[in-house]
Amino acid sequence: MQIRQNQQFCAQMLHAHRRLGLACWGWLLLGSLLWLLELLAAALVLPGVLFIVFFMLVPLFSLCLTSFFPGERFSLSSYFSLFGDVYFQQVFIRSLRLSLLSTALCALLGFPTAYYIAKHSRHKGMMMALAVFPMFTSPVIRSFSWMVILGKKGIVNSALVSLGIFAKPQSLLYNEFSMTVGFVQLFLPLMILSLIGVMDHIPDDLSEAAGSLGATKLGAFFHVVFPLSISGLVTGSVLVFTGCMTAYTTPQLLGGTDTRVLATMIYQYAMSLRDWAQASVVAVVMIVVTMIISGVFNALSRKINPMA
Repeated sequence: MQIRQNQQFCAQMLHAHRRLGLACWGWLLLGSLLWLLELLAAALVLPGVLFIVFFMLVPLFSLCLTSFFPGERFSLSSYFSLFGDVYFQQVFIRSLRLSLLSTALCALLGFPTAYYIAKHSRHKGMMMALAVFPMFTSPVIRSFSWMVILGKKGIVNSALVSLGIFAKPQSLLYNEFSMTVGFVQLFLPLMILSLIGVMDHIPDDLSEAAGSLGATKLGAFFHVVFPLSISGLVTGSVLVFTGCMTAYTTPQLLGGTDTRVLATMIYQYAMSLRDWAQASVVAVVMIVVTMIISGVFNALSRKINPMA
């Protein structure tokens, strides 16, 4: 009897050990599978991380390092000399003014255009294609087109002289006016796309409900559509401002040599004067200003629309 009990006990222990072994192997396989999945995810993410590090962070770090270490020691002398330069002050103010003005014009033109395409257009795809078509053409081609249109023998001057508005052709090229026109045409599609992406998700029932409560169409627009579109407006404004602040081709071709902005000033320091340290300082200033203005836009959006 005792022997039989011992045999049963040994069989139970052996069975328990087998179950424990299977459980251990199961957990080991599950852990290995999870480890392989994490390794696969890391392998998929690694190229993007390496691209960001080597092609964005490293050049940015090198840029900042060059601006703060013009020699062998840390120094802010390059920044002090730059901000004390009257020419740089004029270029900086001009760049900021043109970028803000172009952003405001893109918002004024883009908001009603995006609203019409998103809510009232029967041919939405075709209208969006026409709106973003300038993005698919080279900035050089667009700039040369405006040089032909705004030149002294161009369409605009010919029309102004023919109508008797002016006695002789006006200087519409190589100034802030031509640069603003180029900026608006270049970056208006970004504003329109940002706003359409938001307006598409605004239910029409909200405007109808506001109308049933006595609001006019204009009132429903300003109290319903506009507040809910603030996020798209801010996104578009940041994109347009950043683009205008950092654009080079358009101001170089339409602004000429007398109407410099920060981007063309960087090229002048780096390629003409071979002063890489000063070019780095201007580039850092451009980046910081862009980040500050973007933060201001986001703060304003939260103030106007607390739900954002």
